[in-house]
Parts: sequence; structure tokens; C-alpha cells
Amino acid sequence: MDKQILMSFADIPEETVERFRKTFQQSKQLMTYYSCALLEVETKFRVLNQQFSLEQEHNPIETIKTRLKSMESIMDKLYRKKLPFEVSAVEECLTDVAGIRVICPFIEDIYRLADCLLQQDDVRLIRIKDYIKNPKDNGYRSLHLIVEIPIFLQNEKKQMKVEVQLRTIAMDFWASLEHRLRYKKDLDAELSTMLAAELKDCAETSASLDKRMEAVKNTIERHKE
Repeated sequence: MDKQILMSFADIPEETVERFRKTFQQSKQLMTYYSCALLEVETKFRVLNQQFSLEQEHNPIETIKTRLKSMESIMDKLYRKKLPFEVSAVEECLTDVAGIRVICPFIEDIYRLADCLLQQDDVRLIRIKDYIKNPKDNGYRSLHLIVEIPIFLQNEKKQMKVEVQLRTIAMDFWASLEHRLRYKKDLDAELSTMLAAELKDCAETSASLDKRMEAVKNTIERHKE
């Protein structure tokens, strides 16, 4: 549990935490639904990867990672959004309980996969944030999609929300290290400011490398033609 979550929990009455904990444990069914939604989206990406591999001799996906938020992270988000500590609020108001991260070799792979996913008639786009064309202030880059897909259960169909993040290998490497360094303790303000500037510069270098590598790939493909 990271420092931010601990700080938020300190402000939540203990009886509220315990009540939600018991309710949440009794509602594991909801988390099972999220797990099923992740399986559905992951399968869609793996099928696309196979198709591109056969048709273009190119795998647009390096790795796929999935995650479900912990109960502590869910409670922290409910608290920060001033939402009721109810399981219904999780399903109705949170969009990132289930997350899938798709790591691609090149930037053009990201947009191609996103387009293919969103063209499928059982996928509904809720929100898109393009941090590749519009990076965050700290240099973070990624394409974020919130999608809703159906899962088919024994006697019903449910619509579930999944957060999809698409990144290049370089973007993922930078984001992983930046996340680790951001929560280092005992850094004074001057040093923190200096490191933030350095990390942003690293992000610019990483983005430049992505573009150069893509240019090399395109040159090779034109030569083959």
C-alpha cells in the first residue's frame, strides 16, 4: 500500500473501513465479473496479435499485463472522489477497477490496435485520453481507453468497464521507473524539483527514441517493397 493511500485512510473512520471491508468481502462476485471482463479484453487483443502476425508478419504486441484494484485502492479512490462506501458505487462510478496494459513495439501499433478494438461491435468507448499526442506535465505518455464490454454468465449478460492502457516499450520502461522514484522518501524540495526535471527530460529522450526506431522500421519495410 503506497504512502498516498495510507494518508487517506488516516482520515477515514475505522468503523466505516470495517463496514465496507465486510460488505466488499461479501461481494466478491463483482470482482469475479471484473476478472471475466479482463479475460474478454485480453482475448480480443491476443486474437488481433495473431491476425497481424499472419497477415503482416509483425506482432504489434510485446506483452499484456492485467490487474484488479485491491480493496484498499478502491476505498482510497471512493474516499478521494467523495463517493459512498458502497459496492454499488464501485460498479457505477469507478472505471479503472479492472485494468489491462498492452505493450507495443511502435507507436503506430498502439493506434492500430486501439482502432481495431473499438471497431468491434460489442465494445463501447466511454472515454479516451491520448497522453501520447498530449503528454502529461511530468512527461508521461500512453493511450488510455475506458471501454465497456459484455460478459456472458450462466443466466445473464452484464456490461463491465475496463481501463485499457497502450504504451510502447520505452513508454512503459519510463513510467515504471518514474513510479518507483516518485515515492522515494526523505527527498527535500530542491532535490525533488531537480529530479522531476530530469525525469521529464528522460521522457523526451524516450519519445525521440520511439520516433527514430519507427522511422528505421518504416525504411526497412519500404526497402522490402
